[in-house]
Amino acid sequence: VQLQAFGGGLVQAGGPLRLSCAASGRTFSTYTMGWFRQAPGKEREFVAASTWSGGTIYADSVKGRFTISRDNAKNTLHLQMNSLISEDTAVYYCAAQGVHRGGVRTTGSYDYWGQGTLVTVSS
Repeated sequence: VQLQAFGGGLVQAGGPLRLSCAASGRTFSTYTMGWFRQAPGKEREFVAASTWSGGTIYADSVKGRFTISRDNAKNTLHLQMNSLISEDTAVYYCAAQGVHRGGVRTTGSYDYWGQGTLVTVSS
């Protein structure tokens, strides 16, 4: 599975931004997909996940502001980010679970990673 994240950029605080992740392969609908982010000097952290069974999970820090969605027909994952704050500045990565696992919040739960796209929120 190859993943390519795109859509990052510079946005003012309070504004929206939409990230996308294009996936290769014909079994995208069977993958649990996740978004993670890594700010400078910090560890990569969980943002949101879209499970293969249709569920969505969010980190508390983005709940109510971010929405994860997927288009299985187009092999694409999205992350709609609203009400952005400076703390959201990070490189955002999409990831896929090659094997169904119970957990979605840890980097070790994912087998495939995209290259990352930078989001910078200016205050």
